[in-house]
Order: sequence, then C-alpha cells, then structure tokens
Amino acid sequence: MTTPSTASVSTGVLRGTVEDGVRRFLGIPYAAPPFGDNRFRAPQPAPAWTGERDAVSFGPTSPQLPYSGATGELLGSVRIDGEDILTVNVWSPVDASDAPVLLWIHGGALERGTAALSIYDGTGFARAGIVFASINYRLGSEGFSVLEDAPRNLGLRDAAAALDWVHREIAAFGGDPARVTVMGESAGGAIIAGLLARPESRALIAQAIIESGPLEAQTPEKAGRVTAQLAKRLGIRADRESFAGVDPDQLLQARREQAAGSSPLGGAPGFQFSIDPDSLPRSPHEVLGEIDTPLLIGSNTDEYRLWFPPEALAGISRAKLLIARLALRIPGRAVAAYRADFPSASTGEIFGQLATDVMLRAPLSRVAAARPADTHVYEFAWPSPVRDLRAAHALELGFVFDRLDDPETQRMAGTDAPRELAADMHRAWVSFVTTGDPGWPAFGSERRTRLFDAVTTTVPQRRTIGMDLLPSR
Repeated sequence: MTTPSTASVSTGVLRGTVEDGVRRFLGIPYAAPPFGDNRFRAPQPAPAWTGERDAVSFGPTSPQLPYSGATGELLGSVRIDGEDILTVNVWSPVDASDAPVLLWIHGGALERGTAALSIYDGTGFARAGIVFASINYRLGSEGFSVLEDAPRNLGLRDAAAALDWVHREIAAFGGDPARVTVMGESAGGAIIAGLLARPESRALIAQAIIESGPLEAQTPEKAGRVTAQLAKRLGIRADRESFAGVDPDQLLQARREQAAGSSPLGGAPGFQFSIDPDSLPRSPHEVLGEIDTPLLIGSNTDEYRLWFPPEALAGISRAKLLIARLALRIPGRAVAAYRADFPSASTGEIFGQLATDVMLRAPLSRVAAARPADTHVYEFAWPSPVRDLRAAHALELGFVFDRLDDPETQRMAGTDAPRELAADMHRAWVSFVTTGDPGWPAFGSERRTRLFDAVTTTVPQRRTIGMDLLPSR
C-alpha cells in the first residue's frame, strides 16, 4: 500500500510516497533549469517554492538521442520532456536516522542515460538501511562542449552541485552527510573519478565506487574536437552565444550525423572531460593514486562485447589489429602476452580485450597498485547467454542493484541469471557502503581481486603481464 509522505528541504516542502517501509521522493531540483539565460552556464541555485511540491515522479531527462541499432535493443532509454532536468531522487528507510548515504550517477558515454531507468530503482538499497540518491546531469553538447567563453565540464559541475545538495539536505531524509559514498558506472564512473579529483568535492565524499569508468581527462584541444566539428557542421562559431542560439534538438541531430558509423576507438570524437583550472585542474587518473579515499573499483571481463557485436569482431583482421596497435602505441610484446592468455581467441577478440584494458582495466589497475591498502578491486565475469555478450559492459548493473526481474536487466542478462550472484554482489556493495568492507581483502601487493562469476572467489588479478605493457592513453 502506498501512502503520502513529506520532507522539508531548504527550498520548500516535498510530497512523496511511502511503500513497504521505504520513502521515495523523485524529481527534486538541486539546481535551476539550465536553459534560457542559464544555458551553457555553471549550475545556478534551485528556486524555492511555496506549499508542497509534488515529488512522486521523475523529473525531465537531459536532451539526448536514444541508443540505436543492436545497442538500442540492449540498453533502454527514457524520455521525459521539460526543462527542469537537474534533479535528484531519494529512497530512504522510513526509520532512517544518521544512515549511510549512497549517491548514484548513471552512465551513457556522457551523452545518454537517466536516473529514471527502472534498473536504477533505489528500493533494494533503502531496504538494506541506506539512504539512496540518484541524479540527472547535462549530457552531450549541453554538458561537455568546449566553448571559447563558457565554463567547461558543465555536466561534471552539475554532479558537483548535486553532491553539495546531498551534503546539505540529506539529513531531511535520515541520511548522515558525513557518510556519503558516491557510485557510478561507465561515464558515471568517470564523473565519480572527476569528483574525487576536485578537492572541494572530494572533501564531501567518504567512499567511492567506480564501475567500468574511464579515468583520464584530456587537454582542451583534444576534448574540444567534438565541439569544433559540430560547430563546423552547423556553420557557427564554437562560442557560447552561437551554441546557445541553436535549439537542443538541432544540436542532437548534428551530433547524430557526426557520429554515424563511429566506434569507441575510431571515427568521430566523443565527449570527454577537459582539463580546466576551474572545474578539473588535473586528470583523475593522476589524482586517484595520490588520495586515500576508500575505493571499490572494477570492470567486466568482456566489456568490449557491448561495443563490438560478433560480426564486427569477425571483420577485424591481423592488419587492422596492427593499425590499431600502432595508433594506440601498444607494443608487440603486449599483443603476444594477450594471445598467450587467450589462446583460442580470434583476432577480433584479442583486439576487444586490448580495447577493454587500454580504456578501463589498465588505468584502474594502476590506481589500485598506487594505493593498494585503500582499494578493493573486482572483476565481473559471469557470461550472459544473450547474443554472445559474455561479461559485457554494463551487464553487472542488474546484479549490483539486485534487479534480475527488471526488463532492463533481462535485455542483457536473459531470464535465468543466477540469483545468488546478484544477492552476493548486492550484499558486497551494501557492506562497503555501510562498513567500508565489501567482504574481501584490499588489493595489496598480491593484487587481490574479487571474481564475480557462477562461483565467486578472490584471486590474484589476471592478465597482469599484458596490462603492465600497455601505455597510458
């Protein structure tokens, strides 16, 4: 049975719901709508309201295009129209008091995604005694353009503003602002890394979880290539006035045309963080190895199989692998090591593992090796039966949230995924949020890694020889 519930934050009173011992408040503004005069500007304070504000449905989604093709059949999209896109959602136990807090940030290559996806429902964490929050932030051109006279990394600045909001307001929902764990997957993991790289944001974070998140920011020139190409395509200057004069849907259409036929390692440039003295002075991959914030970090065994379907992998020849290896400055010794580790793998699969490790696993391993006592590492290895995805990028989400019955999970995992594995991962994440211990030892000199599979074990990290030969990007 669902009944009304209210909560008071600094901007006014919220009317949410309570069901089965969990309070839920959705679509709460943490900043003003980033349109009109606020477009391509740093997040501005959310306006106050009078009376009770309805908080029973998710706020509007950031302007974005849905996934297309085979990827669109595996990863769902939600569109909710409106301009009040900078919102936070909260699930909390009805009796919460000074409870640990988990702030979730969704992924989507910095240009897709929303907290409104059903797989991100926070009920399971709230039932475990955690106050769970999730956010939307600006995406794509609205959030990560590099313009001559506009603040950079606006989507990251949005996430920082949301973290500030959580720190200020979460006590109204029974959360302890001194016990905030931040968590994100893919681009959301990159945003977590970016928050940790910002001293003012890091001061508000007790712990962090990064799932399959890229850790490197780029120079303004490299991060700005996507903006420069879009400006040229639209026949405008790469400045705030010109981009603010283009309708968001028109920017999305130009981006659709620009990105047609691209892949994660080739074609049109993608949106990335820009090194910036105001919002991100140093690349996260440099900072993470120097700080002592407790960290749970990991990746999936076959990340690349979401990005490259079997037919694309079959088309990768030894010549194409050589070209990619030279472009990425990967030594021949590394390729030989990967072939030894995967003796039955095709050339395309070797390429995919190299792509996975260059983009994700090698950077996270370097961070863990730099701070072995404060880092817990995992690898998600359970192979999905769907489309030969194996342990592909994003597959672990339904297990972490323990939502195997959710249609979004079943797109990738099928209908018979192991429930004990989901319960095991969810327990581990809950344990880390509540106690700092996920249930296995820190990385240490033995490079200990929790391997989540049909049988879950703690093992030495795999493929270290090949990864140790990979360069930083």
